[in-house]
Amino acid sequence: MESYDVVIVGGGVIGASVAWHLAVRGCTRVLVLDAAPGPGQGSTGRATGGFRVQFGSEPNVRLSLLAREKLLRFQDEVGVDPGYHPCGYLFLTERQETLAALLEAQAMQRSLGVTDARRVTVDEALGINPAVAAEGLVGGVYCPTDGFIRPLQMLAGYTEAARGPGVRFEYGAAVRGMRVEGGRVAAVRTDAGEVAAGAVVNAAGAWAGKVAAMAGADVPVTPLRRQVALSEPFAGLPECMPLTIFVEAEFHLRVRDGRVLMLWSDQPNTADPFDTTFDDAWLPQVAARAHRWIPCLREARVDRAACVAGLYEMSPDRHVLLGPAPGVENLFLANGSSGHGVMHSPALGQLVAEMIVDGAASSMDVHPLRPSRFAEGQPNAAPEFL
Repeated sequence: MESYDVVIVGGGVIGASVAWHLAVRGCTRVLVLDAAPGPGQGSTGRATGGFRVQFGSEPNVRLSLLAREKLLRFQDEVGVDPGYHPCGYLFLTERQETLAALLEAQAMQRSLGVTDARRVTVDEALGINPAVAAEGLVGGVYCPTDGFIRPLQMLAGYTEAARGPGVRFEYGAAVRGMRVEGGRVAAVRTDAGEVAAGAVVNAAGAWAGKVAAMAGADVPVTPLRRQVALSEPFAGLPECMPLTIFVEAEFHLRVRDGRVLMLWSDQPNTADPFDTTFDDAWLPQVAARAHRWIPCLREARVDRAACVAGLYEMSPDRHVLLGPAPGVENLFLANGSSGHGVMHSPALGQLVAEMIVDGAASSMDVHPLRPSRFAEGQPNAAPEFL
């Protein structure tokens, strides 16, 4: 039976980040198992590539700040351009009470070092994004160093850089079970047989709950389908338009490679929570929001063949579960990022590697993200739109 110091379940950008961070700390007897037939065929490949520090809770702001530091060093350290492009995030609201909540969150962000986040009036918002229809808006918030990243470039960078020191990646390798002895995972089972593991990292995304259950751990992570409508090539909006969010409409959009990406946070009704079949009935709803708030999009056409659906990995408080699974001391969780996994992957990989190699995370305080917080009645709090 083969044996590894660490077996990582999930070869998306979080799993690959963990693998690379382990390797650079000298832990190279690492195996990454991914059920997909090749890299980038899961949630990472369907991510829209947003990056922001404008969050409503301290743990998420701290994760973003750590991730941003690492994105700025990514080219030098990993050897690949992560595509970080600070075009900004612009939150716009129709309600004074929502604006007050945004400003309260901004005060917290600024206390943690986000000095360039600021309030914007409607006129200032139009100066930042002239395409917006201003009627009904009362203002918003903006951070110019938020922006965009390239998920597949980051994944490729981490994967190839981890392979150099000896990390092994296996695709088409679904995990079928785990053998637990004395409160620890002794081995991971695939169709090819068992692999002994000193530690296991659950980086299985929306499937994290199923993977954890194989070790007898209860991980409250559930899948949530999200859809993205892509336009045909459209010159009516600039490539570096800030990602613009209309809070009450639950609608946001950005431009990537000359196409407009449009998202509306509906709640899909599907019998299979892991179903990623695109729902055409959703398109008129997102189009109505696009036409209302960005009138020039009435001239754009949706490219139905390019539209995609993917899965978020949702936790009860919309924050990642980070650290050892309760009751299984060598099963490390990096699950439940709730739509923020790609942007936080540089930070999550470093923190998990610190836990495994050093015995504790040192780059930031991860206590608020401990997996036991739900059983302890101490979930994190933040506005739903942040």
